[in-house]
Amino acid sequence: MWTLLTGLYQYLTQKDDYYILIVGLDNAGKTTYLEQTKTKYCPNYKMMNPSKITTTVGCNIGTIDIGNVRLNFWDLGGQEELQSLWDKYYADCHGIIYIIDSADRQRLEESWISFDKMIQSEQLTNVPLLVSCNKQDIEQCMTVPEIKRTFNRSTAKIGVRDCMVLACSALSGDGINESINWMKDCILRNSTTRPPKRQDIS
Repeated sequence: MWTLLTGLYQYLTQKDDYYILIVGLDNAGKTTYLEQTKTKYCPNYKMMNPSKITTTVGCNIGTIDIGNVRLNFWDLGGQEELQSLWDKYYADCHGIIYIIDSADRQRLEESWISFDKMIQSEQLTNVPLLVSCNKQDIEQCMTVPEIKRTFNRSTAKIGVRDCMVLACSALSGDGINESINWMKDCILRNSTTRPPKRQDIS
């Protein structure tokens, strides 16, 4: 009887694990985006002081729970020499969040080149893709339509996957909830193609 109850409890407390990559050029605000996400979805989590967030070398990890879904984030370094490591994570990810620095006009073309190269990977076929136009709180930043004019050159390579371009401010938190909920819904809709992993709640 004890074994039966234990098994039932474990079954009821399991969550579906999904993995999401947060990528983009260095200084786009990827780590601040992850910190803000954890602040909004993890009770009692206190966001790191943005002034103390340094350039990511390697990978930052974060986890949030939404109902019976657990979203695991890999925030990867965006320096040119680290972008070659992104594809090591492609086969295991269920979604991509690509962060753009809307205040850096000079690097928009460089950001698009990295994006265009990334989405050509066969390992990412049909993986939901969110393009997040960060730093919309900064005056005279590029608007979403401006950014889309550059990134629309990749439309043919995006294919039939779920894809969305949204404005956000990782610093203030504006647009974070909308972005994460959109990604969660897409991942669940795509779960027959990329099924989740199951783990017990610790």
